[in-house]
Amino acid sequence: MKYLILIHSNPRSLAVWETLTDEQRMEFGRGHMTLSNELAESGELIVSEGLGEPAMGKRVSVRDGRTLVTDGPFAEVKEHLAGFLLVECESMEKATEIAARVPDAALTEVEVRPVLDLSWLEH
Repeated sequence: MKYLILIHSNPRSLAVWETLTDEQRMEFGRGHMTLSNELAESGELIVSEGLGEPAMGKRVSVRDGRTLVTDGPFAEVKEHLAGFLLVECESMEKATEIAARVPDAALTEVEVRPVLDLSWLEH
C-alpha cells in the first residue's frame, strides 16, 4: 500500500527552524538525504521532494471551457505543504515508523495519509 508523508511549514516549525545553528540546519538536510537513500535502498521510497514557497506556485481552474491561471502569492496562510515522501510499505504502522524517521518529526510533526487505490476504476 502507498502512503504519503506530508511535511508542513507553519509558525511553530518556522520558530523552531530559527533556533537552529547553521550546522544543525545542514545536519537536518543531511538527515532528509540519508532517509531518502535508505528508503530507496529498501525499495520503500517512490519519491521524495521538497516544495517551493506558495508564492512560486500557480492555481489552475477551468470555467466554461476556459483555463484560468492565477499567480501567487495567494491569500496569507499560516501553514503550507513544504515537502513530501511517497512510500510503499505493508501497513500504516510501518508508514508511521518511517514518518518517525523524518527529521521534521523530531522538531514538530509530520502527517501520514494512505493513498487511495483507485485501480478498481480501470475495470
